[in-house]
Formats: sequence, structure tokens, C-alpha cells
Amino acid sequence: MYIRAIKTERLDQPQDLCAFVDKFLPPLEQRTIVAITSKVVSICEGRMVPKTSVSKEELVKQEADVIIPNPEATDDRIILTYKNHLLIPSAGIDESNGNGQYILYPKDPFQSVRKIWEYLRQKYGLKEVGVLMTDSRTTPLRWGVTGVALAWQGFAPTASYIGKPDLFGQPLRVTKINVADALAVSAVFAMGESSECTPLVRITDVPHVVFDDKNHNAEELCIDPKEDLYRPLVKSLVSGEG
Repeated sequence: MYIRAIKTERLDQPQDLCAFVDKFLPPLEQRTIVAITSKVVSICEGRMVPKTSVSKEELVKQEADVIIPNPEATDDRIILTYKNHLLIPSAGIDESNGNGQYILYPKDPFQSVRKIWEYLRQKYGLKEVGVLMTDSRTTPLRWGVTGVALAWQGFAPTASYIGKPDLFGQPLRVTKINVADALAVSAVFAMGESSECTPLVRITDVPHVVFDDKNHNAEELCIDPKEDLYRPLVKSLVSGEG
């Protein structure tokens, strides 16, 4: 797999999303996946709020689907929330590289990636091309951030190994590869987290990917909290608990 981060200009004002992507992407070939950070999409779509107009705490309350209570928190600037089917800090609201603005998640991440996907597919005449929107998130019991997929189009987000034999011929019962998040981790690592100005990544020679033209949605990667292995940690998401 080959991953190339792409340098762009600094972005702080709304503009046409596809035109911004097209300005910096090199020509694409079949079986390419283009990753784009959610922050760029949000800025292009005007999903920004001046920091002088509202407190971050109030904005998190407005944007989060669920706020996870934590009476033992020592830093009230970071709040664990449930947003867009993800456990994510502060409902995805970001201050870094915002030039005095809070940057919110795109209003409809899947609609945004479909728009880019349709544009690239038509421009380059490609049948097999994918678009992936990424963000950064933390992992329980680990320092640091890694990438996560917010939305995808043009490829299946999982690859199932259920029923396939292991090295000793035993059929696998539950194993699936989370393709979308695995690609997001690689893309976000290449993008960087501060002043790199590389919010686009081109991924080629990608294993485990099945390209398609379906309309994808977040539920494809979602496990009902009632069935999740980590249910004891997310019980406040389950109706009637917490």
C-alpha cells in the first residue's frame, strides 16, 4: 500500500469543496482512495462558529448526540461525547488551526464525500475510486490520537473473514477487518496533526478493499451498544442505563 500526503494552501474561509480538492490532487488512477480531513470539509462548507460568540461547553451541548457524564474529570475543556455513532471528544469540535473559530463536524459527512466521489469519478472516468473523510480520536488507556473514518464512499467499509479457514484449517467465526478505520489511521498518520498543511492523502495499491458504487452510511460500521463488548464502558448510551 502506498500513501502520499498532499500539500495544500492554508484554508480559513468557505469555498467550493470539489474545487479545493481538485486544485491539489494529482491525476488519479483506478483503485485509488482519496482521504480528506473533516476539518477541510467543514471549513469549505462554512461549519465554523466564532469563539467570541459562544462558549465551547455550550457548543458541545448543542452538537453532541449524547454527553457522557464523568464526575471524576480533572479537565473540563475536554468532554467525552457520542456524535455521529462515535465516541469522540467534545462532539468533534476543534479549535486548532481555526484562526479564532470553533470548527464543527460537517453537517452531513456522507453527503459531502459522495459529492467529492461523484466529481472525481466523472472527471477521471474511474469505475473504482474511493473517498474517505477522516478525523482524529483518542483510544481508551492509550496516549495520543489516531485516525478514524467519519464517512466513506466508493468502497465497502469492512472485509469479512467469517467462514474462511485459519492457518490450521479452522473456520473463523467472527473476524472482520475494519477497512475504513484502518485506512483512516494510515491517512491521518501521514497527514500530521499541527502545521503540516497536508489534509489530503492519496492511497494506492490498497489490499482488502472491494470497490463499489453503493450509497454508504455510518450504520455499516456500527454495533448496537447493547451488543458491544465494551457495553460496561458505554452503558449510558443504552436506554434505561447509566
